[in-house]
Amino acid sequence: MIELRNLTKTFGHRLVLRGLNATIHEGDFVTLMGANGVGKTTLIHLIATLSKPSGGHIFINGYNLANSPSELRRFIGLVSHKTLLYDDLTADQNLRFYARMYDVAEATQRIETLLNQVGLLGRQHDPVRTYSRGMQQRLAIARAMLHNPPILLLDEPDTGLDQQATQRLSNLLMAVGATQRTILMTTHNLDWGVEMGSRLLILAKGKIVYDVQRQDVTVSEVQKQYEAFGAS
Repeated sequence: MIELRNLTKTFGHRLVLRGLNATIHEGDFVTLMGANGVGKTTLIHLIATLSKPSGGHIFINGYNLANSPSELRRFIGLVSHKTLLYDDLTADQNLRFYARMYDVAEATQRIETLLNQVGLLGRQHDPVRTYSRGMQQRLAIARAMLHNPPILLLDEPDTGLDQQATQRLSNLLMAVGATQRTILMTTHNLDWGVEMGSRLLILAKGKIVYDVQRQDVTVSEVQKQYEAFGAS
């Protein structure tokens, strides 16, 4: 579903991604971990078409992202640690705005279904500024899934959430992942990231330095690798 070939990204004289290669298959729930500044958010932005690579290629479902970014953007839903919601609009108004952008068919029914799925149906007419951080993140996930993309990109979605809100987010992500949606998620919370992902990657020095199936390792083994690659 996502293929990265010799991907590079520079900011001025700073080389952030250094010939990164990875293949993410349909239905994978990939947790991407690494220290601050190693390029996790940069990679998410490149796949989401918010930034362009300095070199290399990104393929989405076999198609080169550079050749048709507008068309392939419909394959992708993005949830950032910044929710990108309009605070003075209600949840319903936010989703209706994005539904028009994506030409979502039967938008009213789709919005109601998603708000129910993320547990916000009773608050759909309240301004987003009255929501807790956890509620805003759940609404951001609803917005990302509005056009039913096969790929969901999550950039530190647990930022600022307490334990109860994180658990509710976990349940929601497991529910949407159960439909064979491909998920790539970054997080600083190693324990939570290992619990969530079916596949675990560590990014260090601009490359993927560790790639393992969750079922094959323990949390302590991942922690050792995380520390060994200077990601702590």
